[in-house]
Amino acid sequence: MSFNNPPLFSSEERQRLREIAHDSIRHGLERGEPLPIELDSYPPLIQRIGANFVTLTWENQLRGCVGTLDAYRPLVLDVAENAYASAFRDPRFPSLTADEFERLTITVSILTPPLLMTFENEQDLIFQLRPGVDGLVLEEGMLRGTFLPAVWEILPDPRLFLKELKRKIGLPPEHWSNSLRVLRYTVEKI
Repeated sequence: MSFNNPPLFSSEERQRLREIAHDSIRHGLERGEPLPIELDSYPPLIQRIGANFVTLTWENQLRGCVGTLDAYRPLVLDVAENAYASAFRDPRFPSLTADEFERLTITVSILTPPLLMTFENEQDLIFQLRPGVDGLVLEEGMLRGTFLPAVWEILPDPRLFLKELKRKIGLPPEHWSNSLRVLRYTVEKI
């Protein structure tokens, strides 16, 4: 059974979003800031409010990943800002260099709106997870974090996926409470 939805964006819109991410990083290398965006020069669908993550890999290793979970600005602007931030503001990595840029792989993941999941207990939650499909947002009090669906490639077991997401946001892997909130989303990779 497939959970993947048909692509929301046309091949032209997908190409434009890839170009924006690429050009924003190049602009960052040259000018130290994200690519300026003139909304009217882009197709209407990518001008709509949207959320995305931009993931950078270099020689098959993560090199940066920054994004937004909550849609609050035009998608085209979100892609430009997140591409720049992935290259130059991800605190896990030094700023990208011009030499790295030439062999960089850029992936844009457009998020669907997150939906709050309902479950009886941790086992019920784990049973509902769709490996390879679901991105998860985990919230406990002020703690909040996400794993994109691509993380299933590294953590294919739903139980381990959830434990590592807990650890990522600062919770013990065995933590469970009735105040834990979990939201599910999918992505269109571009």
